[in-house]
Amino acid sequence: MTYLLLVVGLLLLLGGAEFLVKGAAGLASRLGISPFLIGLTLVGFGTSSPELVASLQGAFEGYPGIAIGNVIGSNIANILLILGASGLIFPLLCDRNVLKRDGTMMLLAAAILIAVCLMGELSRAAGFAFLALLAVYLVYTYRADKKGQDGAGELHAAEAEFLKARHPMSLVIEIVMAAGGLVSLVVGASLLVDAAVEIATGLGVSDSVVGLTIVAVGTSLPELATSVLAAFRRKADIAIGNVVGSNIFNVLGIAGVVAAVKPVPIPGDIASFDIWVMGAASILFMVFAWSGARIGRVEALLLLIGYGAYVTFLLR
Repeated sequence: MTYLLLVVGLLLLLGGAEFLVKGAAGLASRLGISPFLIGLTLVGFGTSSPELVASLQGAFEGYPGIAIGNVIGSNIANILLILGASGLIFPLLCDRNVLKRDGTMMLLAAAILIAVCLMGELSRAAGFAFLALLAVYLVYTYRADKKGQDGAGELHAAEAEFLKARHPMSLVIEIVMAAGGLVSLVVGASLLVDAAVEIATGLGVSDSVVGLTIVAVGTSLPELATSVLAAFRRKADIAIGNVVGSNIFNVLGIAGVVAAVKPVPIPGDIASFDIWVMGAASILFMVFAWSGARIGRVEALLLLIGYGAYVTFLLR
């Protein structure tokens, strides 16, 4: 029954994120919001929404390993697992102009999170600082994209176009989809966290390990589905932009909201190992993407091997 509830929770998270993104994007378009702003904000928040509700659930239930491990584990999975799987399907070409800004912001966010984790607590002050930095980044990005300073604006618009519903919907349907998606996320996160904690107890592992693996991969399913579908459709920029944007939102948005609502102590095992894996994965991605302006099948295979080694080490 526990594993059944885990699967149901995962399905609700995946479906909830899908409905929330499509419904919210439709409502935003109806209100005259530009496609690139939808791609920059709604798509980024929407695909990261499972991480948000799962981390909040973990924080309120007293499982810091799930609350913070989910964020760090999702960022690791986004790079090593999702980009690895996507790159095996079709080599991912990278726009260096996009990486110059958004990739740098991803590295900066990872570095800041590492620094905060070493202090032993994700405090309320750190949470508000994360959210303030995210707001500054969004405002700067919006202005830069509007002026067409680089290719990121086209990428964010393409993300919104890629994820929006294929057929026009009525206002009522868009509202129902957005609201229903939000409810599904909350219910799915509750089922996922409860089932994950039971599994951890049964296997004799910590909530950190479960947060870094089962919960992290489960909440990253929207990013996995989007990036793999983009790879099949030869939309490499969407696959990469989806991961980079998600990693930024995970740290500054999700960790920021969780800490602002309920400060979270950092488990010692995460501070001593997993944050460094996240940092190394972020740097490795930038090296692969920047040096050859692509993530080919060789690089993708190395990323997948790295993820397999990481999970094996956690579950040893």
